Amino acid sequence: MSKQTILGRVTQLAKANINALLDQAEDPQKMLDQLIRDYTNNISEAEQAVATTIGNLRMLEADHKEDAEAAAEWGGKALAASRKADELRASGAAADADKFDNLAKVALGRQIQSEKEAAVAEPTIAAQTEVVDKLKSGLDAMRNKLTELQAKRDELVARAKTAQAQNTMLDAVKNIDVMDPTSDLARFEDKVRREEARALGRQELAASSLDAQFEALDDLGKTSEIEARLAALKSDRAA
Repeated sequence: MSKQTILGRVTQLAKANINALLDQAEDPQKMLDQLIRDYTNNISEAEQAVATTIGNLRMLEADHKEDAEAAAEWGGKALAASRKADELRASGAAADADKFDNLAKVALGRQIQSEKEAAVAEPTIAAQTEVVDKLKSGLDAMRNKLTELQAKRDELVARAKTAQAQNTMLDAVKNIDVMDPTSDLARFEDKVRREEARALGRQELAASSLDAQFEALDDLGKTSEIEARLAALKSDRAA
């Protein structure tokens, strides 16, 4: 995976608008679960790729440091050889002086080569450092986005459970609606009312029967009195 590809994916995922994605989703919870898996996998892959990029950068920096140190070292050797040549020349040893001047030239050549190698590496190191910084920032943004995704998923699941519990309660209330003639409660109430009406009817019937008996008794009393008076009349006439 190239650095450009890594950087592009990291940047794209880090800038993803979660709310817009959820608005377009038929099943937000499933989409969040998939996004969490995608982000987790991409973060893992990106971390490995970024670690490799950082490792390469650190090697470039180490090489640059070695070139810079070598340039300084060769510069010191050139200075020492030149001084030695000056001392020998001052003492009349021209041949030996030339020998040390030649050593100084060789050291200066090595110094120049090391400086060139260090200079060539500097733009690459600067560019790599910029890429690594962007990748680190992108990874941090992706990790934050993953945390946001997980929080939204937990919130969505909690809201779904709450809504389900509310709907269950409303269904239960609806099922025991006393105004619903098909409900068990309404049927039981109707049965009680019929039993009450039946009891009232029996009471009324019983009362009517008792009244009739008393009325019959009254009629019997009247008949007996008439019969007694009739007997008295007959007795008076016989006398």
